[in-house]
Amino acid sequence: MRKILVPTDFSENAFNALKYACSVFKYEKSEIFIVHAYADEVYEKETSIKRSFLEKLKETTLKHSEEYLKSILLKIKTNFPNPKHSYKTISAFGSLTDEVNDLVNREDMDIVVMGTRGETNDRKIIFGTNTLQVLKYVSCPVLAIPEGYEYQAPKEVLFPTDYMVPYKRRELKLLCEITGSFRSTIHLLYINPVKKLSLRQEDNQQFLKGCLSKAKLMFETVSEKDKTMAITKYIVHKDIDMLVLVNSRHSYLEDILYQSTIDRIGLHIKIPFMVMQNLFR
Repeated sequence: MRKILVPTDFSENAFNALKYACSVFKYEKSEIFIVHAYADEVYEKETSIKRSFLEKLKETTLKHSEEYLKSILLKIKTNFPNPKHSYKTISAFGSLTDEVNDLVNREDMDIVVMGTRGETNDRKIIFGTNTLQVLKYVSCPVLAIPEGYEYQAPKEVLFPTDYMVPYKRRELKLLCEITGSFRSTIHLLYINPVKKLSLRQEDNQQFLKGCLSKAKLMFETVSEKDKTMAITKYIVHKDIDMLVLVNSRHSYLEDILYQSTIDRIGLHIKIPFMVMQNLFR
């Protein structure tokens, strides 16, 4: 059974991510965990309350959280009925990143699906603080859904790679199952002015072929120096439905997330963004 974790702050963005999760995994038997972490909601009011009222505020916030989760559950079951899907709702007093990471490890989650921004994030930024923290530090694949994204089946998937990352079979299997369900094409894009692969790169390329056997694979090379621009151009020109990157040292994702180029790529990326963490669990 697929285990899917969907954080929510009760925004439309968060519900849109939940809808995407239900749609992209509609063919798979899945257990979907909807979690709301509410510590920030309590502590942002602490300057105006006394310590004696803190516990009362926590109780009130928990009650509201549970009520909102019930309404979300009813809404998703009504709009997306699926006998293959079961749901659990969780209200947790903690930070979102910590609670998500704990649940991922405790329940052995397959993937986290969340909006790119929360309700309170600046409209000018592409990824909200919580989303960036989860993308960087949570130890399982994360699928970020842009604000207002209208669901499209992931028929065309872009997977930029330098063939140097030691991919994890479990994470590739997840991508294989998603793309297999929709008979997708995965575009494996190598961005390097030196087109010839080393023996190590050739071996990793063969490993990818074996792990992604349910999709049609297209191997392409571009010599553009700016990786961010190369990815952005490819998405636009090939009408890509989903972008997949691996989070590891010296990866394309590191170039994007850690060198402040996310806003540049975000100007053009209005599609789901899947990050495979490349971490042992």
